Amino acid sequence: MNEEAFNLSLRKFLKTVGVSSQREIEQAVDKARAEGRLSGNESLPATMTLNVEGLDLTVTFDGSIELE
Repeated sequence: MNEEAFNLSLRKFLKTVGVSSQREIEQAVDKARAEGRLSGNESLPATMTLNVEGLDLTVTFDGSIELE
């Protein structure tokens, strides 16, 4: 295994996930606020699940997104 290639590939994947996830959440919050479903001071529970085929890996991360 090429450790450098692996690390670069992993970092690229995680960067894509991070940037794309942030964009999706921001758009969903903007839409919910525009529709009056959020006032802008909520705390939103969030869950992220990571699945990696071939490794039998499924990990769930729980957290909270604070709007204020």
